[in-house]
Amino acid sequence: MAFHANLLPEFPWHSLGPARSRAAGHPGGAVDLTIGTPVDPVPAFVREALFEASDAHGYPDTVGSPELRQAIRSFLERERGLSAGAEAGILPAIGSKEMVGLLPSLLGLGAGATVAFPAAAYPTYDVGARLAGCSTLCVDTGADPATWPEGIDLLWINSPGNPDGHVLSASQLARIAAWGRRTGAIVASDECYESLCWGVEEAPSILDRRVCGEDVRGLLCVYSLSKRSNLAGYRASFVAGDPALIAPMTELRRHLGFMMPGPVQHAMAVALADSEHARAQREAYAARRAVLLEAVEAAGLENDPESVAGLYLWVRRAGDGGKDVTGWDIVNACAELGIVVAPGDFYGQAVRDHVRMSLTACDEAIAEAARRLPKLRNLLG
Repeated sequence: MAFHANLLPEFPWHSLGPARSRAAGHPGGAVDLTIGTPVDPVPAFVREALFEASDAHGYPDTVGSPELRQAIRSFLERERGLSAGAEAGILPAIGSKEMVGLLPSLLGLGAGATVAFPAAAYPTYDVGARLAGCSTLCVDTGADPATWPEGIDLLWINSPGNPDGHVLSASQLARIAAWGRRTGAIVASDECYESLCWGVEEAPSILDRRVCGEDVRGLLCVYSLSKRSNLAGYRASFVAGDPALIAPMTELRRHLGFMMPGPVQHAMAVALADSEHARAQREAYAARRAVLLEAVEAAGLENDPESVAGLYLWVRRAGDGGKDVTGWDIVNACAELGIVVAPGDFYGQAVRDHVRMSLTACDEAIAEAARRLPKLRNLLG
């Protein structure tokens, strides 16, 4: 275990300690816009479903109850474009982060294998690759796959992207799926933010019929209800796709006892069957996003023009392309105003001039951040 720990980077959030302390000293208190943890209530009907299934005296099945498996399949067909004729494996996961972190190991990848992911990326893609002993590589997932280096065994894509909010079109996803089949690479698509589209109509799935037809070979979709339904505390997610990849992962998880609790399975099935609560939550985030966007502009910052979806603003100083002001400069200036944001280098050295601002603070906190942010212009010079 110590050997594996030595392979991993330092947990990045610890480095925000000084900024958090400065922000906490602000007369009005700190406004935290860092981690994207939901603050809005779990829908009442989902909580009721959890209680209904709370007499859970037996072990749940690793593959999920028939009710949950059918709910996932129906959701994928109804909202993610999966063809009714596609043969797709389904496996519940105890939160998408554990699936992201363990996927290379569950797939049997190790030394000599290469895991690729976007240049601006959720750190756990890198952590999971290191834990398995794989090499890592950053690629531009919006570029022509023919330009990517050879030798990639597993490619992570993330659309809408965390942190940058970029969205891959169905045509680009189709090119990526075709590249995976041509090269033998597994394509894993992290789609946790798909319900939060702002500047585009949709963020298609890697399992969409426009992307792969009825053939999901080599393709995996990872999905979570943390953002769609405020179920971060339930750890409710799943992976779906190529049955030949899902089956051995299922057996390994059986051996390890990775089982989603039965009450959570029932609550997740009920949540997946309802779309109205997800639309209402999207509207709440849309309102918060509009308030923050206006304040960001008043602060002399700019949101990435391609940041058209997801749970964050992806911000740098306006005008100079961010060359003279680093993400940490913005972090420290925000801390003086009692606002905590995440520096871009948490997500890759290529984006160290950015900061990530989360939309998950409550309405009052977002309004207070917006009131303070215009003062940032003078602090940055």
